[in-house]
This record gives sequence, C-alpha cells and structure tokens, in this order.
Amino acid sequence: MDFVTKKPGIDGVDAVLERFAGQQYIADPSIGMAVYLSIRMGKPLLVEGEPGCGKTEIARTLAAALETELIRLQCYEGLDADATLYEWNHPKQLITIRIEEARKDPKALEREIFSEEFLLKRPLLQALTHDGPQAPVLLIDEIDRADEEFEGLLLEFLSDFQITIPEMGTIRAKRVPHIVITSNRTRELSDALKRRCLYLYIGYPSREKEIAILRAKVPGLGEQFAEEIAGFVQRVRAEDDFVKRPGISETLDWASALMALGTTKLDRDIVEQTLGLVVKDAQDLQTMQAGRLDTLMGSP
Repeated sequence: MDFVTKKPGIDGVDAVLERFAGQQYIADPSIGMAVYLSIRMGKPLLVEGEPGCGKTEIARTLAAALETELIRLQCYEGLDADATLYEWNHPKQLITIRIEEARKDPKALEREIFSEEFLLKRPLLQALTHDGPQAPVLLIDEIDRADEEFEGLLLEFLSDFQITIPEMGTIRAKRVPHIVITSNRTRELSDALKRRCLYLYIGYPSREKEIAILRAKVPGLGEQFAEEIAGFVQRVRAEDDFVKRPGISETLDWASALMALGTTKLDRDIVEQTLGLVVKDAQDLQTMQAGRLDTLMGSP
C-alpha cells in the first residue's frame, strides 16, 4: 500500500509513531499499530472514544504524514446520498439546455448534460476520483450522528469502492482511499459496519501523556506549568458526578489561554476566571463554584 511502499522509512509501527510525532501527535503504540495495520491491510479504521481526545486528529495527522489530501465528510442527522456521493448541477444543466436546444438534437444534448462537467462531487466520490500521487485520506467524522440509513449506504461504498451513476455508469476507485471513521458513541453502530473496519478506542490520556501533549502543542509552556495544568484537569475528570469531562482539546485551549494571559502558575483566582475553558457544562460550573473548586485546588 502507499503508506508502506511509497514513503521511505515508513515500514512498521515505529515508523508510524515517528511520523506522527513529527506532526506533534503523541500516539500510543496501540494507535500506531491500528493505523499501520489499517493502511497495510487496506481496511477502514473505526475510532471510538471520548469527545476531544484526538480521534479526528488521527486522520489529519495521517494525511500530513502521507503528504496527501484530507477529504472530510462531517456526519449529521438526515445525511443522504446527495450530500455524500454526488448530485447534478441542475442550474448549469438548465442554462446549457436553453442555449443549445436550438442547435443540437435532443439525444445529443442529453448525453452532454449528463457528463462530468455537470457533476457535483461530494466527499465519497471525491475520494474515489482523487488524482493525486498518493491515495487520499477520507475522514468520515462522527458517524454516530448520522442515521442508520447512511450506514447502509456506506456499507455498499466500503464493499466495492465504486459508485454507480445511472446516467454515466460505474465509477471505480483509482486508488482505494485510506479511511478513518470516528464515533463518539452517542448510539451503537451496526455489526456490519464494525466487521468491515479495524477498531481503535481512545480514552482520556494518562497524566504523563497529557503533559507530553501539552509540551508538544503549546509553545513556550514550561514542564512544571504543564504538570500543574495536566494535574488539575486529571482531577476534574476523576469527579464522578460531572456531566461533561474535559478532553484533550479543552486542556490545550486552556493552556494556550493561560499562556496568552502571561500566567506561569495556577492559582485559585486565575483558575476561577478561566474555568469555562475547561468545564463546558452549566451544571458542572455550578458544582465547581459551590465549593468543589477549593477541593480540587487543594488536592495533592
């Protein structure tokens, strides 16, 4: 596959981890193994886990490591074939018909307006027809937000990597794209989809990993300050009664904000003033302001 044969030195899990580290993504060996096998075997990688813990970033990092295009399909309720596969550019077709109908026979005109010139390619078709030197990375993000009907459409796409357009025929993949599918587990995905994918679960990072991510992603952040930030966020996550626990993205945003404020050490006032960057639920904020913050600040 492209990831192995066309990129010098990328021939195993260690090479994947090295490439990811070069893109400032701190990956566990389990992530490196899942990514490597996904590309080596040509199978989609289904990544589930907690929000804000780096699932989407895997696809972005992989595209950067492969020096190829990232094609993203953001899922939502009601997602259908027109938004994912293709649709015809009807206004352009109508204009062409009006201009040409007096000069061409109807059959010739029909053949002309149902051509690639009038085709609006959506993410799945874009991935199949990609012309770059490397196969693209196709990110299907938050598939759990889409309806089960979309899963059925996706299963057909993943089975043959081809799309049939009645007016044009069957379009097959020039290169099988590298596919990353993410889910926040707001609903259970079908067994049929899971069988077609390799599976990876990403949970909240350990304190040591979170410190390493902070040092890599936030320029100028000192080690001691990174330890303080990570320690506080880890204690917040450990609270069983919180509605929404902060992910890595919240930790990074908070650290960046503290650096922008010129802060070099956590104290109660600055934490209270910037708490909305870490705790993003009204009920959790009320709990913190009702005395929980003092407990968390005083924890060892």
